Amino acid sequence: MSSDLEWLPSSGQAEQLFILLHGVGATPDGFAPLAQVLRSRFAQAAVLAPAGFDAFDMAPAGRQWFSVRGVTEDNRPARVAAAMPRLLTWIKSAQQHIGVGQQATALIGFSQGSIMALEAVAAEDGLVGRVLAFSGRYALLPAVAPALTTLHLLHGSADSVMPVSLARAALDHLGQLDGDATLDIAEGVGHELHPALLDCALHRLTSHIPQRTWQAALGSVAQSGTDTTGVNVD
Repeated sequence: MSSDLEWLPSSGQAEQLFILLHGVGATPDGFAPLAQVLRSRFAQAAVLAPAGFDAFDMAPAGRQWFSVRGVTEDNRPARVAAAMPRLLTWIKSAQQHIGVGQQATALIGFSQGSIMALEAVAAEDGLVGRVLAFSGRYALLPAVAPALTTLHLLHGSADSVMPVSLARAALDHLGQLDGDATLDIAEGVGHELHPALLDCALHRLTSHIPQRTWQAALGSVAQSGTDTTGVNVD
């Protein structure tokens, strides 16, 4: 049985928390390279990779967040919803254990892990400050965009497992809801954690200012009567 993995700062209190959710049939060990990349860029970050709560039911090894045996567009949302309470509880316990708040937490998923990450903040806005969803999708497009969480979608144009059209549709939908979301597409890349997408993720983590931060800043400026000319929003 695969165990949860954690990488902690070499010294001092963690200032950021990254939670990595693997794909179906995988284990946390596959995230070791990504964990090292994150630790090299964010020295005071804690990186946790939980194992899917159930054994993969279509092979003798691996873990899953929900079963994909006989999965359809109609039954997927219910399967995700059934698995969600355990994940929400785990995330909150991890935040308390590490001593890092919600806005300093990023939830990073791959494939099925991305589904769980996106649906987690659809279920509880502000659970984390950011979601980075690699090669993923929504189980069901949300009726309301999260106001307290920024969503970064990262996808390969040649993904044959979860077509990039799903990510494009999600971005368009979130835009209509005035959500804070980005989409990076790596040309010719399939269903994988490709280095090009990892570079995009690091860029988003280090340079993207959340929409809510801009809105708060501009609101403060407006209240003080300061001229906002020249402010550029990326």
